This record gives sequence, structure tokens and C-alpha cells, in this order.
Amino acid sequence: MEFLDAQMQKWSPRLRDDLKISIEESTCLATSIAKEVKGLSDEIKLKLRESSIIPIKDRIDEIVAFQSWMELVRTLPHHPAIIRAQVITQNYICFVYLGESLFKSLKSAIVTGSTTKKCCKFMLDNPVRAFRNAIAHSNWRYKDDFSGIEFWARKGEGPNEPMTYFEVTQHELDFWQSLARCTAYAALSSL
Repeated sequence: MEFLDAQMQKWSPRLRDDLKISIEESTCLATSIAKEVKGLSDEIKLKLRESSIIPIKDRIDEIVAFQSWMELVRTLPHHPAIIRAQVITQNYICFVYLGESLFKSLKSAIVTGSTTKKCCKFMLDNPVRAFRNAIAHSNWRYKDDFSGIEFWARKGEGPNEPMTYFEVTQHELDFWQSLARCTAYAALSSL
């Protein structure tokens, strides 16, 4: 977890300001999440493992394979097709796959006020929730200058709500994606 802790330290101010995570826990985010998940009762951990048709080991394998893909892409020439494939893969894994396979069930099982619950809540609330829906329903596109993504989603869950315009900068998206991967790996490896 130390490697993930170090990767996430650049986001410590955001974790403290936006998610209200303590200074201590924001500098060792993965370790904090792992400790909280390991501390769950055996019954709750079993319930979380059984809440998915796909075994936890396979979920971890998917995250590890995804990380390998991300590392491989960084070694390749910057070709628009490769970058677009990276963006699509990264957004699907971080927001659709992990949201459905982990964040929802973990949020309901973990203690209120915990670092893990704050991370899951952030990943499941707007604007991340709206972004997830836009990715899942093909309501997104790159900004004209490629500095981020603009997307449309309903702010609430009602099917008759109007679509609302959102945009996310690349820097903000980097934070969301980093938080998703860290939370998922720390939690899954602790179940």
C-alpha cells in the first residue's frame, strides 16, 4: 500500500478539502482504506465478497491488467488512436466497472465517517456520478482544445429530469481516476 500512498500524496490537499479526510489519513490513503476494510467483521467481508458474481481475485486481476495497460500506453508514441483508447478504457474501468462492482456495496457496508466511506460517497455522488452515467450512456465528448471532457447527464435519478451540461478538466479527471483506482485496489486486496 505504500506505493499507492505515495502516489496519492499529491492529492492530499484535495482529499482534505473536498472529501474532509484528515491530514494523517490523506497522506496514507491506501493504507487507511486497507486498514478499515480489514477491520470489518468477517460476516460483512463475506457479504461483500458474495455480493459479486465475479470473484474478488478476478476483480483484482482486472485492476492489475488495467494498470499494466496504463503503464504500457505511457511507453508508446502519442498517437490520437492510442490516447482515445486509453481514455475510454480508463473512464470505463474507473467509473462504470468499479462503481458497479465495488463502490456501491462497499459504501453501504462501511462505517459512516470512515475514510473509505468518504471515498465511495465521492465516487458515487455528482459530478462523478453524472460523469459515470455520461460514459455509460455515450453522452460525452472531448472539449475542442482537448483540455478535458464535456458531458451531459441528469443531476438526479428521475427519468424525466432534463439533461444538464457538465465539464471536467483533465486535472480534475486525473484526481477522480487516481482516487477510484486507489480505493478499489486497497479495498479489494483487503477483503
